[in-house]
Amino acid sequence: MSHPIITLLTDFGAKDHYVASMKGVILGINPGCTLVDISHQVGPQDIEEGAFVLASAISSFPQGTIHLSVVDPGVGGPRKPILIVTSNYYFIGPDNGLFSLSLLREKVKQIFVLTKKKYLLSPASSTFHGRDLFAPVAAYLSLGIKPEALGERTDTWVELSLGKPKQKAKELVGEILHIDVFGNLTSNIDGQSLSGFTGGHPFSIRVGRHTFLGMKKGYWEGKKGEMIALIGSGGFLEISVRDGNAHKKLKAKKGDRIRIAIADRAR
Repeated sequence: MSHPIITLLTDFGAKDHYVASMKGVILGINPGCTLVDISHQVGPQDIEEGAFVLASAISSFPQGTIHLSVVDPGVGGPRKPILIVTSNYYFIGPDNGLFSLSLLREKVKQIFVLTKKKYLLSPASSTFHGRDLFAPVAAYLSLGIKPEALGERTDTWVELSLGKPKQKAKELVGEILHIDVFGNLTSNIDGQSLSGFTGGHPFSIRVGRHTFLGMKKGYWEGKKGEMIALIGSGGFLEISVRDGNAHKKLKAKKGDRIRIAIADRAR
């Protein structure tokens, strides 16, 4: 690959050596690749959050980018280490659902279980596959090693059972999927589901004890301190506070319900 790009997403944080060790392995194999950090602040073992953050970022990268992601509470266990080849990208990491949301927008071409010890570090730690397994595979792939040389073909991968918004009691009910650094609350209600339910009619949004009306096109339309809703850059309904923090103001947490009701049905 010319000018190969490898992205990294983990729940390793910034305190310890883990991310640097992965980068060292990659650069030792291919010092000419470009490394881009998507995030290392995914909540510990939070596969759903990792899936959301990864899916929100991938489309910003050029075709051929290698996305190396490790949020792996089952490291050393029976879950498979995989390489997924799509029409646009390569995904490397644990087969635990981490790539579920990304693959909704990608055409999967090939999947490989990473079994070829020639391309792994040896001896490999049973607790640090990010360094000893996934990092070298990403580096060799960036050098032009063919995916089929790295493992055995498979036709299946693990998908997260992420709850989709449900319509019940004349409401569309979703949940908070992610809370970003600004305190914005991203739901699992995508723009298409929202418009299909409301049919263009005015509607109310309820989070906990707080209810407000309608949508904004962007943050700029809200008044300072105002609770607003909009479709965020990832295509999902987002609850925000203009120049504030919705997470703190609502005392909300991941998994909390978000309820949509057409205005004349609102209670």
